[in-house]
Amino acid sequence: MNYTKIKTVFILFFLTSCNSLDEAQVWQKGNLHTHSLWSDGDDFPEMIIQWYKENGYQFLALSDHNTISKDKNRWYKIGEREVNNKTLEKYKDRFGDWVEEKTDDEGTYVRLKPYEEYKNKLEEEGFIIIRSEEVTSSFEDTFKRNKPVHINVTNIQEKIEPFKGESVLDVMQQTLDAVHEQRKRTNQPMFAHINHPNFGYGISTDDLKKLNGERFFEVYNGHPAVNNEGNEYHLDTESMWDLINIHYYNNDKPLMFGIATDDSHNYHQQSTSLSNTGRGWVMVNTKSLETNNIITQMEAGNFYSSSGIYLKSLASDNKGISIEIDPEPNIEYGIHFIGYKKGDDNTKLLKSVDGTKAQYVFEKDDIFVRVKIVSTALMPNPYTDGETKKAWTQPLIVN
Repeated sequence: MNYTKIKTVFILFFLTSCNSLDEAQVWQKGNLHTHSLWSDGDDFPEMIIQWYKENGYQFLALSDHNTISKDKNRWYKIGEREVNNKTLEKYKDRFGDWVEEKTDDEGTYVRLKPYEEYKNKLEEEGFIIIRSEEVTSSFEDTFKRNKPVHINVTNIQEKIEPFKGESVLDVMQQTLDAVHEQRKRTNQPMFAHINHPNFGYGISTDDLKKLNGERFFEVYNGHPAVNNEGNEYHLDTESMWDLINIHYYNNDKPLMFGIATDDSHNYHQQSTSLSNTGRGWVMVNTKSLETNNIITQMEAGNFYSSSGIYLKSLASDNKGISIEIDPEPNIEYGIHFIGYKKGDDNTKLLKSVDGTKAQYVFEKDDIFVRVKIVSTALMPNPYTDGETKKAWTQPLIVN
């Protein structure tokens, strides 16, 4: 793969195609990491999809573990959890005769509708549903520590079985290679993204540096067990992101983009101890709400990630970056331009502005620049107490 060519195409696209302040921007909101009763979520796919439709999203990927929700004869047994949550009652109240259930001596069963069926029923103008799979594997190291390796595949066409390997890196690379092979063979755009690298501290910065062909990872995940902030022994995901991209740039690989997701599993109660909806998403700049176009724009870096902040505009040219926030009343914002410069070993804060608008003029020794936006706005349903709303733009190569 010619990484230098890909990088050059990305630079030209970013600087000339879609980020002029004179061009109207259309931001499409989506979540790419979601779970249902097809794996370890606690609600029916239709109920989950309906929540996202009613809460301002334009696209959603249900990414259940090691399945693409294809079996037409999957019957789910209603258990104590579903009885306590009134899961079936809520489902029947919302979807009526659409619900298929049966009862025998063993209990009550409900047919889980496969992807094609719930897509045909719930997709509509202004909202699309993308097939996805969380390819879920692990690696046991020499100390008998089980390291999770979870990779989402957006717009997957055929199920990919989880791989075993000689290392965490080996498991990841085999998965990525399978995604690229399927994409080429089916001629369908799709991409993989590395999930929650600090979940179980399974994936290290060095593992991610050595990957070939990966463009996305989760800089923010709304699950309370994924350790976005790291700890005294492990880097936070944002620091990992910068170190990965320094390595990628210096080795002629295209940069890694940062995704925010819900990783939602729990839909009946809200708590910092549960993985709920509405915590993280991507905003893709595109007028065309089609799966192929969503993927194309994301691969070009034409999106930002958020845990609650919305942008009015995000623009760049060969001189600099301009950004404007769509503010909430009585909230303070900080706009931080973070960059990697020639001769440095790490990124640094290039400029910080308090307010809702900011510009950064590129300097001749800048290599890549990204923007982080922070706020005093408390998240209404955080994964940790006191969490505030943030947003992240994608790194832009300027030199």
